[in-house]
Amino acid sequence: MTSHYTPPAFITFTGVDHGDLLPGMQALSARYPIEWGVLFDAAQEAAALFPSAEVRAALRGAPLRLSAHICGAAARAIVRGDDPGLDLAGFSRLQINHARAGSNDDEIRNSARYAAHHGARAALQCQGEFPDDLRVDWLYDVSFGTGVRPSTWPAAQARLPFCGYSGGLGPDTVRGTLGRLPIAAGASYWIDMESGVRTDDRFDLAKCETVCRIVFDELPRTNG
Repeated sequence: MTSHYTPPAFITFTGVDHGDLLPGMQALSARYPIEWGVLFDAAQEAAALFPSAEVRAALRGAPLRLSAHICGAAARAIVRGDDPGLDLAGFSRLQINHARAGSNDDEIRNSARYAAHHGARAALQCQGEFPDDLRVDWLYDVSFGTGVRPSTWPAAQARLPFCGYSGGLGPDTVRGTLGRLPIAAGASYWIDMESGVRTDDRFDLAKCETVCRIVFDELPRTNG
């Protein structure tokens, strides 16, 4: 039997990459708390996972909660303190995917400053315990879009404003994983998934809906 758990504030489904998804995204967002993760990398634009500028513009014009997941040269520029010149209107969070190791003080400060300049909150990745630095949100990520599921998860503490979990999550794993996440009383968190909601390397809204139904409709909650 699944243990009771504290539900996430929302689920981030990352890798929206074609425009015909928009009506279904809007319908699903009307039913569940969802953030849609949009990947940015000029070197991979219009490839799988990375939408074209036209698709990004259509997403920004819709009433959706969006996060920009900035990769490649643009992410490296941001943590150096440079401005890569991205159009980020409509995005409420900016995840700066600059490296697979942790972030130093300059990188955290530059990421937070860049996001604030765009009226958004910055998120960075970590591979161990959630750092105590409150200038950014922290996503625990040892998978990097490959579907690798961690054997252990760091604890989300109430002293941190917002923590995220990623790695091997999808319709087949989210039910068993959520009950194992160490969420302290009063802590707020989100979950992120990418490869787990794709079919034949295309973003799959049916899988997103299945995940939402499990997380928000089926699993028993500690608060009711």
